[in-house]
Amino acid sequence: IDEMDKWEGSQLNTAKEILAYELTKLVHGEEEAKKAQTAARALFSGQGSLENMPSFTLTDADFNEGSIDILAVLQKSGLAPTRSEARRNVEQGGVSVNGEPVKEIKTAYTKADFAGDGMVVKRGKKKFMKVTAE
Repeated sequence: IDEMDKWEGSQLNTAKEILAYELTKLVHGEEEAKKAQTAARALFSGQGSLENMPSFTLTDADFNEGSIDILAVLQKSGLAPTRSEARRNVEQGGVSVNGEPVKEIKTAYTKADFAGDGMVVKRGKKKFMKVTAE
């Protein structure tokens, strides 16, 4: 840690990754730490697999006339506690789907949009979820 204290720039991200891994390993065990590290790498650097990313599966009941709007996706997945909070996040440019910013609160998706690996929905810099449909 004393050596890491002198690190600067991009080395700080490496230090954060090491410290996060070690803390997660202490609290949850090595297997869970590896899963968390893989998920973080998949999300933030494009490395690794999305299979360890937190996920949520939408049911048929979640779709209204074959579609679901972004506000409902955010609320049902737990990324936003309310539709009002989800609306604010979208309006402030803090929501993206598969790396693309969501600009309209009326943006809607069909069940087919969630096919395969689903969609990575991100709120802010650190809250994210892989969303799939049954």
